[in-house]
Amino acid sequence: MIGMIRRILYVSGKYRGRIYGAMGFSFLKGLLMKVPIILTYFIVTTFIDGTLTKKMAFYGAIALVASVIVQAVFQYLADRLQSAAGYMIFADMRMKLGEHLRRLPMGYFTEGNIGKISSVLSTDMVFIEENCMMVLADMMSYLFSQAIMIVFMFVFDWRLGIASLMITGCMVILGRYMMKNDLVHSNKKQEAAEIQTQAVIDFTEGIGIIKTYNLLGEKSKELTDSFETNSRVNLNFEFSHHPYKRGVFLIYGVGTVIMLVLSAFLYTKGFMDMKYFFGMLLCLFDLFVPIKSFYDQEARLTVMSACMDRIEALFAEKELDDSGKESIKDVDAPEIEYRNVTFAYGENDVLKDVSFKSDKGTMTALVGPSGGGKSTIASLMTRFWDVKSGEILLRGTDIRKIPLATLMDNISMVFQRVYLFQDTVYNNIALGRPDATREEIIEAAKKARCYDFIMELPGGFDTVIGEGGASLSGGQAQRLSIARCILKDSPIVILDEATASVDADNESYIQQAITELCRGKTLLIIAHRLNTIAHADNIMVIKDGQIAESGNHQNLMDIGGIYHNMVTKRAVSKGWKN
Repeated sequence: MIGMIRRILYVSGKYRGRIYGAMGFSFLKGLLMKVPIILTYFIVTTFIDGTLTKKMAFYGAIALVASVIVQAVFQYLADRLQSAAGYMIFADMRMKLGEHLRRLPMGYFTEGNIGKISSVLSTDMVFIEENCMMVLADMMSYLFSQAIMIVFMFVFDWRLGIASLMITGCMVILGRYMMKNDLVHSNKKQEAAEIQTQAVIDFTEGIGIIKTYNLLGEKSKELTDSFETNSRVNLNFEFSHHPYKRGVFLIYGVGTVIMLVLSAFLYTKGFMDMKYFFGMLLCLFDLFVPIKSFYDQEARLTVMSACMDRIEALFAEKELDDSGKESIKDVDAPEIEYRNVTFAYGENDVLKDVSFKSDKGTMTALVGPSGGGKSTIASLMTRFWDVKSGEILLRGTDIRKIPLATLMDNISMVFQRVYLFQDTVYNNIALGRPDATREEIIEAAKKARCYDFIMELPGGFDTVIGEGGASLSGGQAQRLSIARCILKDSPIVILDEATASVDADNESYIQQAITELCRGKTLLIIAHRLNTIAHADNIMVIKDGQIAESGNHQNLMDIGGIYHNMVTKRAVSKGWKN
């Protein structure tokens, strides 16, 4: 239990002092909570002895009122320190997590981990900052208070002290078993919450497809099953926890009776003075309350431990190495060069010994059957993943030796699936270069052929668009993403054919926008349509993770191989999928 509290202190960083301060005030509050018992004991025993005076009674009353007031002040200070610290700690931790996620390979996000990330952010961190940080100092106060009560028992009679120590020990032993049980169920509880979060995300993201194919009932059942599983796991947690909790309460009740009987026995047999017996009666019903209250909060700490495990596991995911210090040199070397590149998702190689060069200002097109590795080749250029073996060079420098920020400054990407943020049109375009002037942003919009439709929006460039670009058509969203890339003005453009899934009305506008974007750039294109690649300097047919054929359009047609067959079967005109 103490180890769990230490885990929170470990991640508290610069706010650790606030938590220690809260613990200090809670300790003082715990001491003051015993003042009324001590004062009552003092007044009654002096009254019995006949030594009580009005002055003593008056001062005792003042001390009693003062202890209550100061106790309230200490409680306020402890709450203020520890609750504020919780929100501060996890605000910083969320920022650190954002930085960590930014450095993870894209593969982590495509392997079903979105639900895990969402669950950590919206469930695990929230649970700790809202449910645990408020009780940490109080739990330490309970331990201090219990120690004080046991000391009182030894003052009254050593046999009472030993008995109270043994009863407290029984509660601690049962509490340890309760903690082990709760830790197991806490892990299952948080895992079920993650599965439910993933199910909700999958359902909401795929609602269009689900309705289109009349799968609402089937997918709703999957979502309902996740809710039912989560409910069942939470109930199992409660069912497994409460027998232990009832055991703690039983020891508390039986222990209180034992202490009463023992003190009465000692008093009647003459082993204890009346004033000590009276003091024992004053303490009796508060004797084991601190340790009972401590274990009342135990379930929160075990869930907190499971939450911390999941948070730490997410932080433990290996980041892409960004220790490169080299700058991009302006040398007489190919703009892009792949040397014997092999890459694997897990254990299976999806690219095998891929080598090619792209000179500055040239167009290289990647074509081939679905699953061949075209998108992977393009993604490796941006270091969404790192190669298993071989190297990728940018003007003669291995991209792993270049800082990621510098690398990305030199590359623009336009993919079929466009994502726009729930923000103004202006800010969405400005992402390409945040320091751009308004005139530059407007000029980029004109080149991307989206200025006219922007001006037709209710607020023009200041119109707030829906998350993901939901309030725009696919073609309009695509043109905004191209405007973003035009504004960025990077020397290398990676293009996953932007016109492959748009309507004919938008296609001509997008083609004009792409022409503006690509002017004077080095292009790496994942090709879908013949008119996009017919004039490419180099066309590479990617099949089974290897370059099966390469050359310009005419060369490949003359060879009569895979590319020739794709063209003659009109596969290009129908659209090739990745």
